[in-house]
Amino acid sequence: MMACPIDTKSIRPIIYSAGKCRMLDQRKLPIEELWLEYDQYQEVAEAIRSMVVRGAPAIGVAAAIGAWFGARDIEAKTSAEFMQQFEAICAHLAATRPTAINLCWALERMKSFAQANLDRSIQELKIGLEYEAFAIAEEDDRLNRKLGKNGARLIPDGARVLTHCNAGALATGGYGTALGVLRAAVEAGKTISVIADETRPFLQGARLTAWELQRDNIPVTLICDNMAGYLMSKGEIDCVIVGADRIAANGDVANKIGTYTVAVLAKEHKIPFYVAAPLSTLDLSLSDGSLIPIEERDAREVTHVGGIRIAPEGVPVRNPSFDVTPARLVSAIITEAGVVEGDYRQGLANLFTR
Repeated sequence: MMACPIDTKSIRPIIYSAGKCRMLDQRKLPIEELWLEYDQYQEVAEAIRSMVVRGAPAIGVAAAIGAWFGARDIEAKTSAEFMQQFEAICAHLAATRPTAINLCWALERMKSFAQANLDRSIQELKIGLEYEAFAIAEEDDRLNRKLGKNGARLIPDGARVLTHCNAGALATGGYGTALGVLRAAVEAGKTISVIADETRPFLQGARLTAWELQRDNIPVTLICDNMAGYLMSKGEIDCVIVGADRIAANGDVANKIGTYTVAVLAKEHKIPFYVAAPLSTLDLSLSDGSLIPIEERDAREVTHVGGIRIAPEGVPVRNPSFDVTPARLVSAIITEAGVVEGDYRQGLANLFTR
């Protein structure tokens, strides 16, 4: 892995070309725009684990590229031997972040492609896996633009929209889910403004969402997480839109910690609460959100900010990275296949038949 400068006008957090993957180090934003270059699957796994790249769709893209790097370097004489090694590589990548289902979705897709093409030569199989990884990356951008258009109709002209965490270009292949809806609303001629929760402890709203929206010239105001309820009570928020890391069959939504709190506040103040996520984020194998694994991260993310300690030495810390918002608090789930309201269990299942 090495640092390298890249001149790019569009926000694309992952750029793959000529057998190498460049990632915008999201831990450094907005202070520094640093690009890191990878060509080994172990490096990509560490980039995912350490949050160089984050956001469920972006993690899926990164994992697919990492799986291709691993496949490229496999030395095997038979397809069975190749598949055994490839599955171990995918398992290594899958272990990095347990909550975001897009990670496992992308790796399962790569494994399914390999399994379906074991009759090819190993060299042909490797070439095919590279194209499959590239296809996953390209599809993410296209599907999120479609998702954005589906959701834009829910955003009124003149709306003041609260967001939590970052579900924008940085969290995807380059357009965004929740922020993709807002971008699409602006592209449709609507005037909107955004209120971004800072999103402790990793500050994705403060560091990333505010940075993205400023670059797009979309008006954004930053607030601390504990200010949302007050602004709702003053009538200064018209709707809420967030992304998701996993959605259960009944519509329960796992997203960045603090999302549940925002949803409760929105319900109390009769404000629409929208979730934007691609179909790859739906996990219909889980009947409800209680079955979604919740990642707990390093205590230093809570006790330190910018490397500076802000809490007493030795104080016990809880740092769940996600929470689950019950479906009853969600006004609509927006996907590239359509918008679901009301009966989520049936509506989400129907999306896969369209």
